Amino acid sequence: MPLEWKVNQFAIRSFRDQGDEDYISARMACRAQLVSPFLWSSQQTIEKYLKCILLLNRIPAKSVMHDLCEAVELIKRSDKLVFELTPKSQQFIDHVDRYGPFRYLEISNIAYGKQLISLDGAAWELRRYCTLSDAPRKVTIQRGVTPPIVRLPGGYLEKIIDNLEHPAREPLLWQNAFFGKRGRKRIRYHSWFKATNAPLYLHPEILEEVWKYVYLPKPIRDGYKDHKGP
Repeated sequence: MPLEWKVNQFAIRSFRDQGDEDYISARMACRAQLVSPFLWSSQQTIEKYLKCILLLNRIPAKSVMHDLCEAVELIKRSDKLVFELTPKSQQFIDHVDRYGPFRYLEISNIAYGKQLISLDGAAWELRRYCTLSDAPRKVTIQRGVTPPIVRLPGGYLEKIIDNLEHPAREPLLWQNAFFGKRGRKRIRYHSWFKATNAPLYLHPEILEEVWKYVYLPKPIRDGYKDHKGP
């Protein structure tokens, strides 16, 4: 098997397929109003899709780590493909880039029930670039129009959708306007809003004591050193 094919399979199996699993996990967490798991799984979904795009197009990205905005800019600045995102998807990416990486409530967070639609839209937009096939990349989305169904050859989500007995099928298709056998003109989502203050935000005086026993990233420590309280 050619080396190029093997590298492409790495991009698809390690990034796109794993991103598909994170995507379903994020939908489940949002449906259950679990903010931190929703934001974290959304961040992981987008990160893996972006890394798949970067690798499939051989765009060097060792510096990206978990920085979604840097990954987006690398793709846009490259001459490898035409890469476009709607403002709504870019706004959602910015949101999870800010709040998603913090799994331990190191910073305060915020999420909305309607972000389920934003997650679906961002996943749909990014995933169509997670292939070397030209057809999915050319499909566009228009405001007020039911999103067209885009199927990737050999896609993990597609296999779940086609398998009526798959346990992940229901959480994937529940109120999903972007993925499924047919387009949906109307969906219903749970309208909720949750904002949570981080313990260090409420009590910054515990920073040094916590630091004696628990690792905190330097940006977090530096950010709280001058914080006097809510």
